[in-house]
Amino acid sequence: MRKFLFTLLALVSFTAMAQEQTVTWNKEIKENGNGSYTLVIKADIADGWHIYDATHSITPTTIEFTLSDGVELAGELRALSTAKKVKDEFFGDYGEYEGKALFEQDVTLNGKSGVVDAVVSYQACTEGSCTAPTEAELKFEIGSASAAESVATEEPATEEPATEEPATEEPATEIKEVKNAASSGNIWAMILEAIIWGLAALVTPCVFPMIPMTVSFFMKGSGSPTKGRINASLYGLFIVVLYTLPIAAIIIITRLIGGGAVTADIFQWLATHWIPNILFFIVFMVFAASFFGAFEITLPSWLVNKSDAQSEKGGIAGIFFMALTLVLVSFSCTGPIIGSVLIKSTAGEFWEPIITMLAFSITFALPFTLFAFFPSVLKKLPKSGGWLNSVKVVLGFVEVALGFKFLSVADQVYHWGILDREVYLAIWIVVFSLLGLYLLGKIRFAHDSEVKHLSVTRLALAIAVFSFVVYLIPGMWGAPLSKLSGYLPPQTSLDFDLSRNKGVVIEQQQSHSGVKYGDVLDLPHGLQGFFDLAEAEAYAERVDKPIFIDFTGHGCVNCREMEARVWSDPTVLELLKNEYVICALYTDDKMVLPESEWVTADNGKTLKSLGKINAHYALTRFGVNAQPYYVLQGKNEKILVEPRGYNLDAQEFVEFLRKGIEEYRK
Repeated sequence: MRKFLFTLLALVSFTAMAQEQTVTWNKEIKENGNGSYTLVIKADIADGWHIYDATHSITPTTIEFTLSDGVELAGELRALSTAKKVKDEFFGDYGEYEGKALFEQDVTLNGKSGVVDAVVSYQACTEGSCTAPTEAELKFEIGSASAAESVATEEPATEEPATEEPATEEPATEIKEVKNAASSGNIWAMILEAIIWGLAALVTPCVFPMIPMTVSFFMKGSGSPTKGRINASLYGLFIVVLYTLPIAAIIIITRLIGGGAVTADIFQWLATHWIPNILFFIVFMVFAASFFGAFEITLPSWLVNKSDAQSEKGGIAGIFFMALTLVLVSFSCTGPIIGSVLIKSTAGEFWEPIITMLAFSITFALPFTLFAFFPSVLKKLPKSGGWLNSVKVVLGFVEVALGFKFLSVADQVYHWGILDREVYLAIWIVVFSLLGLYLLGKIRFAHDSEVKHLSVTRLALAIAVFSFVVYLIPGMWGAPLSKLSGYLPPQTSLDFDLSRNKGVVIEQQQSHSGVKYGDVLDLPHGLQGFFDLAEAEAYAERVDKPIFIDFTGHGCVNCREMEARVWSDPTVLELLKNEYVICALYTDDKMVLPESEWVTADNGKTLKSLGKINAHYALTRFGVNAQPYYVLQGKNEKILVEPRGYNLDAQEFVEFLRKGIEEYRK
């Protein structure tokens, strides 16, 4: 289990590394006669790197073909290269391609010409790190002049090879600088949450016992109180650096190499793609099981022991390795907390992850410095004991609840329909009810001491938890629960919303029959609108109204907050319902559109999914890659007022909408 978790976290952390050309994909077409062709796909893999074969359980190399009329597959895909066999305790038996990988697929052509689009999904790894799971696109034109040229040579076609890119990468725009207005005003909330998590980490069983031990070490080994305080201050500084520097390095390197759009795309991939979300869900469930006492999670002992040995050398280097030891030892308690902080701050911003991690690490490191300056405070700290295990169990319940958020994001983006709002709420109600019973001593785990009497602290926490459960219950029947809007699936996914029959939700606008994508996408509060801009523009011209363009996303926490706390304002709803044509453009939806609607970006990449096309439009037209972002558009694509992003001031939003109407009527 330790090896599995270490591997899993390494995979997640390295998906955000800078992109380099580790795999180059080439193509070739061989004509066999009688309308039979062989499509050859070859991967040239950089030295020291490898890709997985089709037997890998997490990120196998797969090839999907899209055929034009008159073209049919003949037989199965053939892997001609021999994969190196690997045995792993978790992933099982699988193969790795090194140097090159060669695949062939036979097709038959019934006609003069045809087109085959191949999408290769793969992940490139080297020892200790992996790139993000990636797609490469190859286009085969068979029965044409270009195909004849390809047959005439033994070398791969001269078409520029597809290079490795993040799975959700959108082309960077050269038109305008990327704006960050979409999440302005939310940074203080993220900092506050990071500080709260930093304080929570201090009382975990992995960290709390080390506070008096490490400070005492510095005071005794320093030679003088003054030097001890300086050393303790350096110790705290190194803790901050070790937590903040890695995420800062990832962001800065990717921004220097690929620009701000690449950095945002990496974080968008982490926040919306099903692979990282499922991985984070599994990690949170594994950590929760560990907190409940099922097993103990630690990093490999050799890593901790090596760092600890280096700390004995003394001096600044010794202090650094002492800080590194603390970070490694506390990993099993701080790991999921850090993950929660980072994922919530990756909604498209470049610097929010750095700032939030800085806030977390400063809060986490501050006590080590303060206790060194005021050592007498250590005597007042409670001793380690059974209460620490209780803290660990409580965090386990919280981990379970938060983990389902990642599963919910994947469910919404890919329209799986697994975690509708009532299912999600039912899980939370059960989880927090069990937490309340635990605090009352009605549930005990393996390492818990018997609760002979109920302390005031436990009673207060139990009251708070059960009050939260009572708050959640009306949400099963349509209550908006606006204070939790960022954590819950949208209310439109609720199957039995009784409030709709009681007039709680605003009366719907007259439905526009046959709205594009209306069978899978919804607007909040019963509002009706469009999900395709061209369709919205045609309708707006017919009814002579401005368009309210909402750049949003299934995994956008800020979008849900805006809808629950700003859009729900009666005046805002009235304006949106009667004065505007609403068009919601989802930038993270994975729905693949018909070929006629695909968009080719400036860099030649073909955008096929609804989310990629909408994100590309937002970036090239308005220079934004974060959500929410609201645009008021008039006739001839005229922008009526300055667009705005995340801001929970409902009155300002009303003025924004009214000003747009005034400009439209001029």
